[in-house]
Amino acid sequence: MKSFPICKAETPMVSFLRLGSLSLSKSQLMNTLINDRHNTFFHRNCPGSTKSRHLMDGVAEIAWYCPAGKPNDAFTDCIAFCNLHGDALSIEKQRDILMEKSSVNVVLVPTLEKGDKSSAIISALLKSPTPLIILIADNNCIATQMKGGNYTIGLKERSKSDVSEELKKVIGRILSGPHASFQLETMTEVSGIRVDEDDKVCQKGKSDAVKIVKLFQGMGVSKIKDTFLPCQGQLWHKWSRINKALYHLKGHIEKEKCQKQQELMLIRQEQCTASGSKPMKLFIKGLSSLPSTDKQYFLKWTQILIDALSTDDLTSILQSYDKTWSEVLDLKKKHDKSYLLRNTQTELDQISTKLQSATFGLEHIFREMGQIYEAHASLQERTKRGQTDWSKYPELAAELMISGHPMELMDGDAGHVPLTWICSLLDEVIKKLGDKRVFVLSVLGVQSSGKSTMLNAMFGLQFAVSAGRCTKGAFMQLVKVSEEIKEDFQFDYVLVVDTEGLRALELEGNATLHHDNELATFVVGLGNMTLINIFGENPAEMQDVLQIVVQAFMRMKKVKLSPSCVFVHQNVTDIAAAEKNLDGKRRLQEKLDQMAKLAAKEEVSDAECFSDVIAFDVQKDVKYFAQLWEGSPPMAPPNPGYSESIQELKNFILSKASQSAGITLSQFKSKIHDLWNALMNENFVFSFKNTLEIAVYRKLEVQYGNWTWALRSNMLTIENALHTTIKNGNLDKVELKYLHKEMNKTYGEIKKAMTTYFDDDKDKEMLVQWRGQFENKIKEFHDEQVRGVKRKLDEVLQQKNACKKLDEKKTEFENKLLQKSKELAQQLKDKAKDEEELKKHFNSVWSDLVSELTADTKPIEDINYEEDQSTILEELGFEWCLIDESKSSGKYKKISEVGDYDHYVTITKHRDLCDTSHQSQGDERKNKNKKGQGLVSTVWVSLKKIIGIVSTPQVEKHTSGRFLSYEEQQLIRILIGDVEQQTIDIIKKKPVAAIGYSLTYLREVANNVKEKVTEFESKRKYALKKEFTVDLILYVFHRAESLLSESHKKFKGNNDALSYVESKKMQYYNIFRSFCKGNSSAVVLGELMCEKLKVSTVEAVCNKTAIDLAGEMRCTFPAFSGNRLNLEKHVLKSLAEKEDFDGFITYIRHPRNQVEAFIKEEVQKYIFRDNKDKARNILKKNVEDIKTLVSQALFDATEKVKKQSGDPDMWVKEFSSLLKKELTFDTISCQHLSDINDFDFLKEETEKGLVSVIEEVSSLSLDKMKEFRMKPDQILIDQLCNCCWVTCPFCAAVCTNTLKDHSPDKHNVPFHRPSGIKGWHTRGTVELVTNFCTTSVASDGRFCPQHDSDESIPYKEYQSAGEKYSSWQITADESKLTYWKWFVCRFQKQLEDYYELKFQGRGDIPSEWRNYSKQEAIKSLDDMYDL
Repeated sequence: MKSFPICKAETPMVSFLRLGSLSLSKSQLMNTLINDRHNTFFHRNCPGSTKSRHLMDGVAEIAWYCPAGKPNDAFTDCIAFCNLHGDALSIEKQRDILMEKSSVNVVLVPTLEKGDKSSAIISALLKSPTPLIILIADNNCIATQMKGGNYTIGLKERSKSDVSEELKKVIGRILSGPHASFQLETMTEVSGIRVDEDDKVCQKGKSDAVKIVKLFQGMGVSKIKDTFLPCQGQLWHKWSRINKALYHLKGHIEKEKCQKQQELMLIRQEQCTASGSKPMKLFIKGLSSLPSTDKQYFLKWTQILIDALSTDDLTSILQSYDKTWSEVLDLKKKHDKSYLLRNTQTELDQISTKLQSATFGLEHIFREMGQIYEAHASLQERTKRGQTDWSKYPELAAELMISGHPMELMDGDAGHVPLTWICSLLDEVIKKLGDKRVFVLSVLGVQSSGKSTMLNAMFGLQFAVSAGRCTKGAFMQLVKVSEEIKEDFQFDYVLVVDTEGLRALELEGNATLHHDNELATFVVGLGNMTLINIFGENPAEMQDVLQIVVQAFMRMKKVKLSPSCVFVHQNVTDIAAAEKNLDGKRRLQEKLDQMAKLAAKEEVSDAECFSDVIAFDVQKDVKYFAQLWEGSPPMAPPNPGYSESIQELKNFILSKASQSAGITLSQFKSKIHDLWNALMNENFVFSFKNTLEIAVYRKLEVQYGNWTWALRSNMLTIENALHTTIKNGNLDKVELKYLHKEMNKTYGEIKKAMTTYFDDDKDKEMLVQWRGQFENKIKEFHDEQVRGVKRKLDEVLQQKNACKKLDEKKTEFENKLLQKSKELAQQLKDKAKDEEELKKHFNSVWSDLVSELTADTKPIEDINYEEDQSTILEELGFEWCLIDESKSSGKYKKISEVGDYDHYVTITKHRDLCDTSHQSQGDERKNKNKKGQGLVSTVWVSLKKIIGIVSTPQVEKHTSGRFLSYEEQQLIRILIGDVEQQTIDIIKKKPVAAIGYSLTYLREVANNVKEKVTEFESKRKYALKKEFTVDLILYVFHRAESLLSESHKKFKGNNDALSYVESKKMQYYNIFRSFCKGNSSAVVLGELMCEKLKVSTVEAVCNKTAIDLAGEMRCTFPAFSGNRLNLEKHVLKSLAEKEDFDGFITYIRHPRNQVEAFIKEEVQKYIFRDNKDKARNILKKNVEDIKTLVSQALFDATEKVKKQSGDPDMWVKEFSSLLKKELTFDTISCQHLSDINDFDFLKEETEKGLVSVIEEVSSLSLDKMKEFRMKPDQILIDQLCNCCWVTCPFCAAVCTNTLKDHSPDKHNVPFHRPSGIKGWHTRGTVELVTNFCTTSVASDGRFCPQHDSDESIPYKEYQSAGEKYSSWQITADESKLTYWKWFVCRFQKQLEDYYELKFQGRGDIPSEWRNYSKQEAIKSLDDMYDL
């Protein structure tokens, strides 16, 4: 049996002609022959018919009768019936053509009497060799055979059915003998007939298509594909297999991966070499050069001609497939598990493979284009001469897609998505259309379930519908929303994604089930809505589709994608029975709930029913479809009810779609990328990474940084002003209410900005999930800022109150100093000749004056830190030599960054093992050649048993042949980190700034360290040496030193009378010198005022400049102006540029310390090198602001004192109160300057002095800022480091979330790295691990989460290994980051020395890693950041 296009089929043709006018309808009679239940030909008795028949007269219509192979068939063969409408007497041309071409002529005449108009034509027909049947209107005879095999049949007073039956018999009888056959195609040869194929454009398209197909002549389909389309066959399938294998690596993962990537590149190389066959060149040429109309004809002809090639092969294969399929089904029904069933199934698989290779269509040519493009793009090959330009392929395909051509999205034969090709194709579509919004409608259903027919009817699409089509995969097609209805929708196109090749699963193995799950998950994830098509009422088939669908929806819910769904139940026998439909819906609901429970087990979910998985209303979201055909094919007519169902479904889909905004084409592209990358891993949910969501979240993080900075900088300004007010003694309590009120305006603006951002941003639908979380975080941040400032200011008040005693004495000191300076000046007036002499005289009385003033106050001592440390260590019972050795070596300062702590460990806890128990494993390694080695190794074996070191090389459990396992080393590091933090907390709580330093603080710290070490040892199977405790105590003392000395310095400055008086020496020498020169009191007060102004202006300017510089850098400096990830990227760049191994180790061990060091360094560079002028301009602007303020205060104070006839005291008070918020003022007593009465002169003198003060402050070194409260680096550290610092349990990479506590979002970082970088190594060896955890989680490897247990877990299920692991989202990214590969190669030796381990054996560095340069490493950071 062969399949033919109907135009090529050779069949007999029966032509019906009417000669003259009759009451009987010829067309109606013909309908009874073909199908008496359907009006095949339109006739006069049809609804809507008219008498005039302007359009129909002269039209010849043709219809074919096809037998069903049943006993009740009207005819046994396929017959063409041709109907000439109108009176054939007047339609000469058409009549002659039909008479010539027919196998049988049937003529209806009113009468056979001679002289009738029709006589001449009848005679001609009787003479013709073509058999003739004459139907006579005025005769009632039954069928009568005439001479020459012609027949007459009377119609008068006879029933239509009798005539019809007779006619069938007569036609059958005639055609059973020899007869002429007819082929529609031959009509083109008849002269006088114009065929549309003769049009120029059609001919041009055809000739171009024929050129291509001619090259295929005489070859089988599979041979054609292998010869001319080599890139998509074995090569692409092999590439897909290897690429998928990258997610199932075993053994030396990174090495194996490099190997596979090499293989992939070689295949791409082969594809490039094989590409450029002649048919492909001609096809591309046709697409490139033809105008759009010609192009459509060219494609259509290519499709027609290619289809003709594969038809023969397909038919025979399909027949054997059906036969074998039936056999398998029968055996399955009998529950036959025998050898026969296995054999038959194998046979079915083989036929299936044959079927695949025998399928050949236009889609295969497009597939080849995609593969040629991907191969060249991955190798970045320039087009060789004579080859077509591969870079233009996506553009050519995009034009076709825009014009409505379906494009393959997923190649079902290879089970792979050609990502590079699809992304480039969509980029070109975006270039041509703009980034339009589309509503994605995905369609799922088993093959041959009427899915494509439904879509073609609903949207006028062109999905292939013939049963012989065996192309698997997913196809996408754009449908434009018409202008009339556009205003009802928020999108411009509907993008239909149709799937082909879902099978009835019981016939296939697990591979197909996996492929179908993959395909379903893919298209469900892409769709805004999924249409699930169920065909017929076979529960087994239905169950299979539902199982796949429910699982796909469950995965979507887990990765926060929420498509809607509609079920279409086609081919339902009795669509009208409402009760039956209700029952059907109930059964469907039960099935879905049952499937949801099954899928929940597989996907580890707590869903109890289908509506837990997706919003679904069984009453509204299930549609029943009538059968497409009315009756049994092949002669069944289309069912009008089907069209009504289609229209109803279309309206329902559009009404649902009108509530959706759809997605942009670029978002659709990202979704394809994300879904496919996640599907490549076995665990879709763990592996899914929503790139769009990540990009939107990163933008939100940047905004969050801007909002928090606005709040912080406002709070710093408020703090600064209040700090000055407290210092001036003008405030004795800070109210929270007041701080909230001061912050109110800024906080209100930020809340408004947030609302605008969440409501108006183009990604608002995605942002909504974080809105509540970020609003809470901003509120928490605001409240914390307010509370933090209140705490700081309360401390300042506490200090202020603590030094009240000294403050009260200050006035007395100032008075005495002024009086003594004045007296001394009067004594020496006119005696002292020069500066030297003045200084000598002043110095001689100064020390007596100081002794006199501070006679009754005890001086505050400086801290003797070195001595105190030793004292406490000796108190704790540590030997002096131990303390001295540790101090002089200074190694304690690096205790937190040691690579191996073996030398700090002793095995005294197990003395019974041997006498050499003090010798650590580190020593043993160095003393291998000494005597007693056998004994030591025996001890070591026993010890390994005690502390649980067992060698299992297959599992990555990270210990080595050294004394301490990796995990034990980590526990020691954690102990050090915890003790360090506790020390800082203890010291910060001590009131050093208020009451001074005490030795007890250090004693408390040291006791805490000792306790923690003892507690740690009690839980371990080994002991820590005394050296460890000494080093750790010295280390925490070292960390606490700066905190203590700074606070003590503050305390001394505020409370030590001696220091205070000594600090005034220069000031009062200047007063003394001024009096000596004979200056008036006004001049002296002016000078004194300027001296005080200088000190407070320097402080105010430095604090304000620090805030402004921090603000400037926060907004304009690239490393500080983005989110946390951006900062991380710049830190890593800086480390690479400097190639600083110590910096890297700090970053790996204590990332926060390194980030803080980076911020400090960058601030230094910015201020003193790169932006020196900008920084100085900020300082100058602040100086100018203060100058303006002081000048105004001088003017206002002088005017007020003059108006009220005040004294110098009043002037000083008035002047300082006007500046109390900006500048701090020490006490100024005017007791000995009361003779001033010319306040204008005083103002002028002060202004004169102010000029030099302003000049001096303007030229101040920016280094001066370090001496004051506000430091730009510290402000930026507080802002930028207030984020998440949790590290990856595998590789210690830091979570890059900008929020400190970002629950429920999991920790994540795009820069994972080889685990060996933090010292991980394979158990029982000294082999450092080179695997990236992002590769491991996609591999088939295992690891032991607990170092003291042998229980191992597959990497793919890492999230089930406990809280530490489950709080992380580690997605397989094929470890593309070049940066860490370069680092491992660049610092291999240093890393090996640091950890005393080796990159060898299973930890050998893949040779490909050594090819990366520093520049490539740095560039890879940008690439990862842009993802």
